[in-house]
Amino acid sequence: MGYKKIFDSKNANHEDWLKARKLGLGGSDMAAVLGVSKWKSPIDIWLDKTSDKVESVESEPMYWGNILESVVADEFAKRTGMKVRQNNFTLQSEEYPYLLANIDREIVGVDAGLECKTANAFKREEWEGDNVPDAYYIQCQHYMAVTGKSSWWIACLLGGNTFYYKEIKRNEEVINAIISVGAEFWELVKSNTMPAPDGSDACSEAIKKLYPNSNGESVELPIGYDVTIQEYLNAKADMDEAKDRKQELENIIKDYMKNNEIATCGDHVITWRTSKPRESFDSKRFKQDHPDMYAEYVKVGASSRPFVVK
Repeated sequence: MGYKKIFDSKNANHEDWLKARKLGLGGSDMAAVLGVSKWKSPIDIWLDKTSDKVESVESEPMYWGNILESVVADEFAKRTGMKVRQNNFTLQSEEYPYLLANIDREIVGVDAGLECKTANAFKREEWEGDNVPDAYYIQCQHYMAVTGKSSWWIACLLGGNTFYYKEIKRNEEVINAIISVGAEFWELVKSNTMPAPDGSDACSEAIKKLYPNSNGESVELPIGYDVTIQEYLNAKADMDEAKDRKQELENIIKDYMKNNEIATCGDHVITWRTSKPRESFDSKRFKQDHPDMYAEYVKVGASSRPFVVK
């Protein structure tokens, strides 16, 4: 399984690197395409690959992840005794050219690479033991699909003070899925055919971004959508029923606890503490008493499109 270098980021700007990424599917893209990303949906990836627009917005976690990448790589080398080196190229699979890879480090003299991560301390359970977050597992398998390497190491600085590193062995079943699903998805990109929506929060955000404003017109849904609507109403009713049941069970426990702050039951610990009164700003009264100041300081939020089925 061969690959070639199609872009050198060492002497290029960030925007050019983002444009090069549009030529195929990278490791983080594939995690979204396979539905295991918490941050992006297949529609997000499709929108990016079919658009000429380059979004170079860097979030705070992304910024610190980039800044600390070398720290994580150096610590991995220190703890394992293995030598690592940077690879500044965008790699493209020769057999499956829709598969790209931008790897963090190569491991010298070993048939493996290294992925460097940083994570919030609250993500500890995702890293304990043999655990690796699903999206990162797919990302590493994707890199093995492109490079042909037999394993990939992943190292993570958790909460700024805990370090994990572990080896991910090549999984041919997962790699075959990456190759086949990637091929199907790339056909959607080439034909400009949007993938079907799913139930993820990331997909909901992508739909909002795709259709931000209503136009005042109406449309007749085709035959078959009556089933979709009824399933939606059934799902909503199930959610309402589950919400009521949850509240009922919560009230039963609260009634037994009475004024007690903590309750225990086997391995479970329940807390019901009194919090300090929350202060709120009376914007309505302020607007009446100080209309000029209100107009000067008021912020207008983004528009929304409430979804209602009657």
